[in-house]
Amino acid sequence: MSELDEFSRDIAAHVRTYLAGVSEIATGESPETAVSALIVQLAQISMAGAMLGAVSDIVPPDRFEEDTGPDPDGDPLRESLGRLLEGLDEYASVFDPLVPERPVHGRVSDDVADVAIELAHGIRHHDDGRSEEALWWWQFSYLSHWGAQALNAQRALLSIVAHQRLDSEDETASAAEVDALLRD
Repeated sequence: MSELDEFSRDIAAHVRTYLAGVSEIATGESPETAVSALIVQLAQISMAGAMLGAVSDIVPPDRFEEDTGPDPDGDPLRESLGRLLEGLDEYASVFDPLVPERPVHGRVSDDVADVAIELAHGIRHHDDGRSEEALWWWQFSYLSHWGAQALNAQRALLSIVAHQRLDSEDETASAAEVDALLRD
């Protein structure tokens, strides 16, 4: 097995974990952990993306992408996550921090679903035995699109968690500190 085949298998494992994880979260069975679970899924797939970005350009030998058929319909995932994240879904972000401009508005549900669609496209190449093509697609789409989407969604979700945990009334925070000191 070549190094690229092994690398493709590793990335495919990350992709499958992400696809299964976000699908499970979107069922809404554990709404109390959905935000934190999405942060974990986005962080893990972003790590896989970083590995793709860290290697030299992967170019399929034929320089031609086989047609894998239509991409999966991301709307059910997008809509389920939108309902689950109602009131928390929208965020503002700078599109390209190297070219500052007005913030753009996004939705975590859109980003998570778009990342899933792009990853699923690559997994079909991988499952059809075209590991170099899968790696090329994942690398290209990470650098051109889903990498930024995953990070924007993760940053928005992190902001939610930070506000939930750090924005407390002074009296509540003081009482918690006193309780912690008295327990020691």
